[in-house]
Amino acid sequence: MNEIRIKIRAKKLGILVHDARRAARKGLADCAQLLGIPEALFEAYEFGDASPSMPELELLSDYLDVPLEHFWEDRTLESPQSEGEQMDAAQFVALRQRIIGALLQKLRLDKALTLQDVAERAGVPTDRLEGYEFGEAAVPVPELEALCAALETPVAEFQDQTGPLGVKISQRRSLQEYLALPPELRAFISKPVNRPYLELAQRLSEMSVEKLRTVAEGLLEITL
Repeated sequence: MNEIRIKIRAKKLGILVHDARRAARKGLADCAQLLGIPEALFEAYEFGDASPSMPELELLSDYLDVPLEHFWEDRTLESPQSEGEQMDAAQFVALRQRIIGALLQKLRLDKALTLQDVAERAGVPTDRLEGYEFGEAAVPVPELEALCAALETPVAEFQDQTGPLGVKISQRRSLQEYLALPPELRAFISKPVNRPYLELAQRLSEMSVEKLRTVAEGLLEITL
């Protein structure tokens, strides 16, 4: 059953990759060159016969200027996207591949699971999983999702958080969240005079429930 789900997910992911590339008006050769892979392999990604890894999706997200979340959505893009900047793809993928492998191993060991335990749950061969953990091979996203399900971990845990692409993806996500706010709230946030209120709200959001209760009790004493 897991193998069937992985194949279905690969087909869906291929459609979304194809959609993002067409929306950005990029050729197969452009995207293949970005990732440092043969054009035929990238075409296989779009047909769902093979799947990109998380680092490759992150590169495509940046290059095609689409949110990383697009590759988990059920709808296609409606408008052309702008051109993104290229970066050293091979170095990025190799580094992220090792990081993802190390995280997979850490999660497995933290849960006291063997390679065989996780491999059987995810429907991934044990030797392949071992290669993933050592960073010897990139993990196709459908298989990464299956491994996350087996480890009871959100797939977002494997997304780049602190690297250059991770920062850009986070900034793009923050901008989208800002634009989704009601106009009056965006206007309030944009005014420099309201910055102290925003900073206060941020500090309050970082407090524990106990500290918030103490602050509230103190305010009541002042107003009574």
